[in-house]
Amino acid sequence: MWVVAAAGLVLGFAAAQVTGLRWLGGAVLLAAGAWCVVRAWPRVGPARTVLVVAVALVAFVASHLAADVVGPWASVLTAAAVLGATTWWVVDRARPRVGGGGQAPVTGR
Repeated sequence: MWVVAAAGLVLGFAAAQVTGLRWLGGAVLLAAGAWCVVRAWPRVGPARTVLVVAVALVAFVASHLAADVVGPWASVLTAAAVLGATTWWVVDRARPRVGGGGQAPVTGR
């Protein structure tokens, strides 16, 4: 999932740059984000999913602010690296939640 999260930022920016259509970049970013939310929510629950979405929003805004200082591609790649690492740490490496109210099934009886 971390790859989709990070790639969403990079490909969204690339789509906006290549086409000149900022909305297209936003659509790519939104599609990647929606895919990640749909996949993460059942795996790690709402708190961790919202945390990653918040990091994505902060990274997105920070990339815009940093673009004037380090350049647009460097800022987007840095934001994508931060988002990818956060997604891996919070979602991908996490153990999936156990269904059925949080209790493991009883076996062997």
